[in-house]
Amino acid sequence: MPSGVRDGAEAGRPVGGPGLGELLRGWRERALLTQEQVAARAGLNVRTVRRLEADELRRPRSASVRSLAEALGLDAAEVSVLTRAANGLPQSARPTARPTPRQLPADAAAFVGRARELAVLDDVGDAATVVVTAIDGMAGVGKTALAVHAAYQLAPRFPDGDLFVDLHGYTRGMAAADPADTLARVLGVLGVPGESIPRHLDDRAALYRSVLADRKMLIVLDNAADEAQVRPLLPGAGGCLVLVTSRRRLVGLDDARTVSVDVLPLADAIALFTGTAGEERVAGVPREVLASVVRRCGLLPLAIRLAAARLKAHPAWSVRHLLQRLEEHQHPLSELRAGQHSVTAALDLSYQELTAAERRAYRLLGLHPGVDLAPDAAAALLGSHPGADLAPGAAAALPAASVKQAATLLDRLLEVHLLQEPVPGRYRFHDLIRTHAAERAAGEEHESDRRAASARLLNHYSRAASAAMDLLYPYEADMRPRLAPGEVAPPAVADAAAWLEAELSNLLSLAQLAAEHGFSEHVRHLSATLHRCLRTRGRYAEAETLLERALSAARAAEYRTGELEALLGLGEIRQMQCRYEAALDDSSRALAIACAIGHRAGELRALNGIGMVRGFQGEYARASEHFAQALEIARAIGQRTGELDALIAAGNVHRIMGWYERSADELARALVIARSIGHRTGELRALLGIGFIHLGQDAHSPATDYFTRALDLARGTGHRLGELDSLNGLGHLHRLQGRYEEAYDCYEQALRLACEIGNSNWQFEALHGLGRLQHARGQADQALDCHSQALGLASDLRQPSDQARAHDGLAHAHAALGRPGHARRHWTEALTIMSALGIDRTEETGVDVESISAHLASADSHQLPATGP
Repeated sequence: MPSGVRDGAEAGRPVGGPGLGELLRGWRERALLTQEQVAARAGLNVRTVRRLEADELRRPRSASVRSLAEALGLDAAEVSVLTRAANGLPQSARPTARPTPRQLPADAAAFVGRARELAVLDDVGDAATVVVTAIDGMAGVGKTALAVHAAYQLAPRFPDGDLFVDLHGYTRGMAAADPADTLARVLGVLGVPGESIPRHLDDRAALYRSVLADRKMLIVLDNAADEAQVRPLLPGAGGCLVLVTSRRRLVGLDDARTVSVDVLPLADAIALFTGTAGEERVAGVPREVLASVVRRCGLLPLAIRLAAARLKAHPAWSVRHLLQRLEEHQHPLSELRAGQHSVTAALDLSYQELTAAERRAYRLLGLHPGVDLAPDAAAALLGSHPGADLAPGAAAALPAASVKQAATLLDRLLEVHLLQEPVPGRYRFHDLIRTHAAERAAGEEHESDRRAASARLLNHYSRAASAAMDLLYPYEADMRPRLAPGEVAPPAVADAAAWLEAELSNLLSLAQLAAEHGFSEHVRHLSATLHRCLRTRGRYAEAETLLERALSAARAAEYRTGELEALLGLGEIRQMQCRYEAALDDSSRALAIACAIGHRAGELRALNGIGMVRGFQGEYARASEHFAQALEIARAIGQRTGELDALIAAGNVHRIMGWYERSADELARALVIARSIGHRTGELRALLGIGFIHLGQDAHSPATDYFTRALDLARGTGHRLGELDSLNGLGHLHRLQGRYEEAYDCYEQALRLACEIGNSNWQFEALHGLGRLQHARGQADQALDCHSQALGLASDLRQPSDQARAHDGLAHAHAALGRPGHARRHWTEALTIMSALGIDRTEETGVDVESISAHLASADSHQLPATGP
């Protein structure tokens, strides 16, 4: 029986998940292959494939598993699932409290018709397959309303929640959403911590498919530009439903059903007009008059709603009077394509009937570059008194609009259907209405007033972002830039995390606006302020773009401090992406600038960044030198966060170097600082470092205490990487003390979590630990497979010290199997790597030059070591 199968489990089937046969069968069917075709591609006997799918072979050879993965075209995450299933390891255990998002916007209040389309959408097919339906039609025809209405009817069939993603394929003034950035946001919603979201689009898409593999979710992808934008956002397997809306017919989406939405039939158009205006407003009106009104609206739902809202807002009007006014306004928007001109008359009429304050609000709201906005942002944008009929250039002299007054204006625009409120308290334009509002602003607002409005909006968001970050990360407040004091106090942010989540897309759009219109101070401020937020959420591409804009603006203005801040941020982001050479270059250039202008805090941060990269590259002595310099500066300028970072980093490097006493002192001091300033992440890192010191000294009891405390803290704060590190340490302890089942549980929990969040570093650690465990249990074949996978990960990550550790593990496995030649080759490779790095030990006890040399001597005499480290 495979070691990973627990008592009472079905033989050959991993605990808590699909068996090997079920997995293979599902992937084969997805690939549209027969068993004979899979066997031919994999170079196996068809009888072997049949037995594997029937779960009659409990322990297939690793080579066979790899051949099957290649034949089936599995991605990295699926290969990991297949390998664990082949070894009898658990598959699908997940954290017990995974999020259940409910993101659908409000359903249309007066939805009518579309019975044929709804019937098609209601057919979701086989519950075990992914169903994709693409809804296409021209602007204003009601594609989003249809998708949302259908989604509400279908939602009860999808217990794991629903996602709504606006892809901005045709939103004026906004670039179409980048699939990689969209995936980062969606993965965050699905519970993946930001620091564990991969850098590349393909890796993010693979992780997304893995996370959705056993979930039944409803996903609405609204306003898609083309197929390429949609494909990475489609689940790979399982019972998910995807509804996509686009102005284009997405014929290139494989296996997707298409539903084309046309203008409303006359009867439905009249029903929509009646339902929106109110039965009492159309009572007694001849049907042919109502028909003329909706025909004048082009039978488009958007135009019909606007026209009906105007009638409802004017009790003295008759339907015939409304029809006359619609006929008088026929000036199309230049941007609107044929077929959409009918919206223009309704918009012009709605606009002309607004008060002066409402028209001004409508125009200025059209300048907002983001997706939606709240009343406080609207108040900042409007700035001057909303009731004033302003002359060009007079705006700045008038009192600021209150949030209450802005909210009143928003509600008024909502009542006449010029704004939407998809969720309570947040307002947005339909794309066509946004175009109209922006054109009105360009034609009727003086350029200086438009620029002043943008400046007010930037000030509001920048100050609010600072307030939110100060609440979330108070111990880093002295590392962020500040805007000059203003007349208005910074906006109050009650729930900082929720505010950032709601406003982050707007903040990024505003940063782009600032870069394009010469607000260089705001580019610098937003890039530095949002750096931690974007980094934590794994939105590395957006962070890099923002920082590069700040770098360009700083260089153009010859502003050295801004250049320094941008380079520091770029170095840290690229380090998180394992782009070590680029990170080293950024941090080194930042260090040169900091030294040249006497910026001690920048010098400190650059030294810590360079030291971290040197440590990842295995250059521990050089890393130690940089941390020592950083520590000296931190103490000289009294920056506690910088001191904490330097102490923890130095403590971990010195532990790896075997300087346990010095390391323990540094980490103990770090722990005191972390607790004194409320730095929970720093406290966690210090606890882990001290635990690994005790582990390296074979002091198992205190090591257990520190790792257990670290695990509790990690789980209590939702720090997934800290949880992985703690599980890894506890796994080592149990393994060294012969508690193999407990060790297996820790390593397996770590592997599941690392795979779920897509963290290759911790997948390596978990697989390497499992390899050591299997060797200790006398299962060298399984150890060999684990270490092979670990070596592949270490090579992909370009982390040579970890490659040396993996080679040592492979050598021990080969030695246990009586293969001295193979063992000698791997130990020799490990020594070669360590020699090139200039180190005599790695962070793992027993993987050092002395021990490996002794193993080589044993291999040469064929007296192979019986056990691994």
